[in-house]
Amino acid sequence: MPGVKVKESESFEEAYRRFKKQCDRSLIVTETRARRYFESNPEKKKKEKINAKKKMMKKLYMLRRYESKL
Repeated sequence: MPGVKVKESESFEEAYRRFKKQCDRSLIVTETRARRYFESNPEKKKKEKINAKKKMMKKLYMLRRYESKL
């Protein structure tokens, strides 16, 4: 867990900035977002399938676009 000891000559904003940097480095926010809700295996597979289809469609679109310029 990140923690910051505030120095006597340090303002609250500076201490808060240091705290935020520590949180970013330890990936706390990203991990909590990932664990916000539970996803079952079928849901994960479904999302992977959708993303794969989107990726393929994008490649196809770019290929057709490239070929039309030739």
